[in-house]
Amino acid sequence: MKVARFTTQQNKAPRYGLLKDDYVRVIVADPFEGMIVGTSETYPISEITLLPPCLPTKVVAVGLNYRDHANELGMPIPEEPLIFLKPPSSVIGPGAAIKLPAMSQRVDYEAELGIVIGQKAKDVPVEKAKKYILGYTCINDVTARDLQQRDVQFTRSKSFDTFCPIGPVIHMEFDPADARIQCLVNGEIRQDSRTSQLIHSPEQLVSFISHIMTLEPGDIIATGTPKGIGPLKAGDEVTVAIEGLGELRNTVE
Repeated sequence: MKVARFTTQQNKAPRYGLLKDDYVRVIVADPFEGMIVGTSETYPISEITLLPPCLPTKVVAVGLNYRDHANELGMPIPEEPLIFLKPPSSVIGPGAAIKLPAMSQRVDYEAELGIVIGQKAKDVPVEKAKKYILGYTCINDVTARDLQQRDVQFTRSKSFDTFCPIGPVIHMEFDPADARIQCLVNGEIRQDSRTSQLIHSPEQLVSFISHIMTLEPGDIIATGTPKGIGPLKAGDEVTVAIEGLGELRNTVE
């Protein structure tokens, strides 16, 4: 089941629906309010604009969470997740433009699997974490790499407006155990790995983070990026593709 948030040409009020191959079916309420019930109202894909599939109060991102990326950097496998925050103001949806800030000379893509929290989560045991996960989505953890290296900590480099593309859907039946994850720039593969390379599993991340901060419905956990990070330039089209989940495309300005 793939849940999308969208507007139509006739109605600019955001709504949720079930995304099929060539149409979307409107649902009665948003997916964080309980049972998902479809209506008879449908729209062709050509007549909708996809939005970020949720409105997180926070995006909790995880650094150095792929074995191949740690090996690429020559860094030890972390015993605990390294977490940082991206603000809600950085979130954009499919098709929206990533805007390069004037104060950075190098902005990188980072393809990531995103966990979408379905219900309020605090001090969740690992063995119960699955029930707090509504589904999964694609994320591009866009990063001003030169500022990250200059600042040491990550806040400025990760927080610019448009630096967190999310979408295109929340996939409620996605299996994150071993899916291919890629980043393509202008159709050329730049990152190519599998989610089986994750060091800390989605359940471990939900549990760990919920013992630090309360996770709210619609919050996102960005699970980390694999090897192959690199720069973007104005005019690029960048795609995060996750096998069985979907493709998140954005332009760069």
